Amino acid sequence: MASSLTKDSASTTGSEKTFFGHPRGLATLFMTEMWERFSYYGMRALLVYYLVSGGADAATGAQGGGLAMRATTATAIYSVYVSMVYLMAMPGGWFGDRVWGARKTVTIAGFVIMSGHLALALPGQAPFFAGLVLVAVGSGLLKANISTMVGHLYEGPDDPRRDGGFTVFYMGINLGAFAAPLVIGTVGKEHNWHLGFALAALGMALGLAQFLLGTKHLDPKSSLVPNPLSAEERKGVLTKVAAVVAALAVFYGVVVALGAYTLNWALVPLTLAGLIIPIAVLVRIKRDKDLSTTEQSKMNGYIWLFVAAAVFWMIYDQGGSTLSLFADAKTTDNVGGIHFSATWYQSLNPLFVMALAPVFAWLWLWLARKNQEPNTIVKFAMGLVIIGASFFVFIVPMNMAGDGKVSPMWLVSIYMIQTIGELCLSPVGLSVTTKMAPQKYASQMMGVWFLAVTAGDCFTGLLSLAGVSLDGLGIIAMEASMAAVAGLAIYMYRKNVKALMGGVH
Repeated sequence: MASSLTKDSASTTGSEKTFFGHPRGLATLFMTEMWERFSYYGMRALLVYYLVSGGADAATGAQGGGLAMRATTATAIYSVYVSMVYLMAMPGGWFGDRVWGARKTVTIAGFVIMSGHLALALPGQAPFFAGLVLVAVGSGLLKANISTMVGHLYEGPDDPRRDGGFTVFYMGINLGAFAAPLVIGTVGKEHNWHLGFALAALGMALGLAQFLLGTKHLDPKSSLVPNPLSAEERKGVLTKVAAVVAALAVFYGVVVALGAYTLNWALVPLTLAGLIIPIAVLVRIKRDKDLSTTEQSKMNGYIWLFVAAAVFWMIYDQGGSTLSLFADAKTTDNVGGIHFSATWYQSLNPLFVMALAPVFAWLWLWLARKNQEPNTIVKFAMGLVIIGASFFVFIVPMNMAGDGKVSPMWLVSIYMIQTIGELCLSPVGLSVTTKMAPQKYASQMMGVWFLAVTAGDCFTGLLSLAGVSLDGLGIIAMEASMAAVAGLAIYMYRKNVKALMGGVH
């Protein structure tokens, strides 16, 4: 696979193979990530539909055979699942740094993810939830480490090819995310749920095979453990993990024995953990006495941006839950007589990212040459106002639909607006996280950024668990207003936040 995408290097030997002018190992990581994202987004496109299938909240005429859950429960499960994927990125990075090394961690992650999709391909609730846990854990292990290996391919941060290499790598993410709903989504939703989940397993298997065959092209640093645990540390970690597992086993054993166990016994603790852990991590870093005055100030500014990002992801990630359910039940499934699956809407975001990202990159450079480029804080404010605007727009087709259906163009417009908001906030957030990270936490701060996604998704999960229907006009308007007000607040206090950020712009 990789060889078909490589070409002769312009090196003096003329014989070294490259991948679009980049180290050949990038082809291995590009294809691995593309297939992993294909499996992940394909499964995610099916998730909410499978959960409600056969129940009262499924669309009229939809395929049966699912778990027949209410929309509120399905949204809660979806939100908790997505939040756990991002939460697991932090321990995933820790395993790569201290236990297995990046290459071994990604290999194990691939097998775990594939096993999870195979479990999802089996009927019944037990294998389904086991599959979700495996995919979440595996995705967290892989997410943090595969990007690290991309960095290993280049000669330090000043290598002029480095930024371009990451750009090519992220194209693999979007290619996989674009194709998955069209293939896995259509097969799973329109024909057979479990066959769709099995296709996701096949996608991960192809990615894993690509990785194992191409590891010889990776940098040797990818096999090293940068900061291995000492024997004493390893013993301490194992003791703590064993104690926690034993305590949980005893607690849930008692709950089950008393006949009191329901799904909420699992969902509520996970949701609360997804809200408490980000706060605890930020407080721990903020209270570290080793931080200089400048680093303390930067963390104060970063907390503003972190909260803003959490509000953004709270709305954005409902593209796979609230908007998906509306797409199936309230949106016509054809254009010009051509019918399509509601899962296809999930391909819009990666399509718009691939189309608009170069435009935004050019726009920021053009404005920078004119000395008019918005700074990081203004871009964050723009992203929040735009994501809020997408839900204000959503209110219109919700009102129009009634007992009928609306044009697909409403959802196309909403997803496009959300992508524009994403391009204002997400790339900037990744960049500013590395710039504002205290030296002591430089390697951990990317995981902290992902915790904003965890917090935002857990907030919607908590609302769903409380019985709040996220497709109600009132809650949609409230979320839209929260985002818009947060954006305006950051813009109004931009000078204060800028002062806290020091020299970071």
